Amino acid sequence: MRIYLKNAEEVKKLREVNLVVSAILDACVAAAKPGVSTWELNEIAAREIARHRVTSAFLGYANPPYPAVLCTSVNEVIVHGIPRKDVILRDGDIVGIDFGCFKDGFCGDSARTIGIGKISAEAQRLIETTERALDLAIDKARPGNRLEDIGWAVQDFVASQGFSIVRDFVGHGIGKAMHEEPAVPNFGTPGRGIRLKRGLVLAIEPMVNAGTSEVEIREDRWTAVTKDRRLSAHFEHSVAITDDGPFVLSRA
Repeated sequence: MRIYLKNAEEVKKLREVNLVVSAILDACVAAAKPGVSTWELNEIAAREIARHRVTSAFLGYANPPYPAVLCTSVNEVIVHGIPRKDVILRDGDIVGIDFGCFKDGFCGDSARTIGIGKISAEAQRLIETTERALDLAIDKARPGNRLEDIGWAVQDFVASQGFSIVRDFVGHGIGKAMHEEPAVPNFGTPGRGIRLKRGLVLAIEPMVNAGTSEVEIREDRWTAVTKDRRLSAHFEHSVAITDDGPFVLSRA
């Protein structure tokens, strides 16, 4: 496993691209209202990509090539929901919006889950739990800690709230590529895994289900849904480990 530690100048560049990611997510979140299609959100992101003169990290990625610049995961969709003209956001939905781009050779990546209109108490608690789990995980991203301390922080808190952790998908290192070593699971054993060092940059991204942790992949070979079709939420930040603690690069 080759882990690429970033110097101060590289962290600065990663901060710059992640601020663009945050701004484009802001524009998508502001537009996500009842009656808006997920394809319209993708079009907003595409326009913002052009305006900021950055390059999509998602469009054309992998095989089969991902067909959009945004992932829009509605209700039971965990991650990798493909924007569509016929997926219309409705009052009571929740939607995870995931976006990544390249600027000056470096990648930024972040995701948020939001409610559309008036959502159920369970949906609200799921969103709040997932976001809180991310904050707890970020707090463990400090020199001297172990990689699995991050996953344990997510696992322990989510379990205490009666929800389940998705194990099929994990976070990742990030830098000149969107996916670098190491993988960052949202579960683990405290004190295990590689020791965290200054210059390591991680995309930490809890995915939390209201019901079972089991996952199914739709025929498009991208869209991941909960097996029981209950709700799922997803938050993600790109985080640099520094001597002063975690630096959340994708938080404006």
